[in-house]
Amino acid sequence: MEETSLRHHQIDATSCGGLVIFRGKILVLYKNFKNRYEGWVLPKGTVEEGESFQETAIREVKEETGTWATIVRYIDTSSYSFHVTEGIVNKEVHWYLMKSDSYYSRPQREEFFSDSGYYKYHEAYHLLKFANERTILEKGYRMYQDMRRSRDWH
Repeated sequence: MEETSLRHHQIDATSCGGLVIFRGKILVLYKNFKNRYEGWVLPKGTVEEGESFQETAIREVKEETGTWATIVRYIDTSSYSFHVTEGIVNKEVHWYLMKSDSYYSRPQREEFFSDSGYYKYHEAYHLLKFANERTILEKGYRMYQDMRRSRDWH
């Protein structure tokens, strides 16, 4: 009896991340987790106690990429679920369009990031492992282009 309820245990998790742009290029990270999980991702991480979503996004970008980036505007939220031993994790990620002031980045080894860099839109789009992150890239990059056209991107 207990096992069944355990198997269907719902865990809600909230993360925040950034689509970081410098001179039209997008910052992406390569994660290689003990050869079990490999792929290019956008920087993101879990909200800590007492933190606003914006603070989380800025902190996670800094921790994972070594880059100080500022928030320009909110893009969207992506949601997905995955199974863990304890049950099903329902994850919500709040994404922000962010800008940095250089091409500098340094992947966080402790979190299994082995590479990072700024890529042109079409390169970043094809590199990204997850469809929901490609969707965020599309939306965020469209915002960036609109802001550049209206001279709002400084």
